[in-house]
Amino acid sequence: MVEPEPAKLVMSAIFSEKELERDLILELQCLFGQVQMVSPRYPFTHTSYYEKEMGSHLSRRMFCFKTLISEDRLVEVKLKATAVEDRFRDQWGRRRINLDPGILSLGRLVLATHKPQAHRIYLGQGIYADLTLVYREGEYRPLQWTYPDYASEPLNGWLRKVRDLYLWERRKIKEGGWMGCSGA
Repeated sequence: MVEPEPAKLVMSAIFSEKELERDLILELQCLFGQVQMVSPRYPFTHTSYYEKEMGSHLSRRMFCFKTLISEDRLVEVKLKATAVEDRFRDQWGRRRINLDPGILSLGRLVLATHKPQAHRIYLGQGIYADLTLVYREGEYRPLQWTYPDYASEPLNGWLRKVRDLYLWERRKIKEGGWMGCSGA
């Protein structure tokens, strides 16, 4: 059996209250290790899905983590991310942050979700894998179900930068000169 190489953990955070961001980053680092790269804030305007619960003027911010992880940890990561969402709920029990972790490898971006759909593969414990983007001909390519913001710039460009970083890290690991991989 050939094990896949460790992948890059990325995390999407959707929120409207910018003052939550510092505490969120600290919480994520406690759970997943050092945040290595942070995207700009992207206006979350492609859907109004979260507005009723989280308010308007939502932004998406992406994070990637220094430590590479085994792809089979996606369920564990999503469960921890859901627990973080719960810790940030307001006094009425509404989410103030939506977190969607993903695994970025050389050929794809797979997001974890609680929402079943025909194209999503059940992984266990209420978590589904959503193949969101495939890497072909120097670009991340959307699929018919890819969320519009993942399919377009600037978010897609940020993911390409993370992929470039991941390529460099893989080379360093193979040369034995980089210690950022836990693999577990």
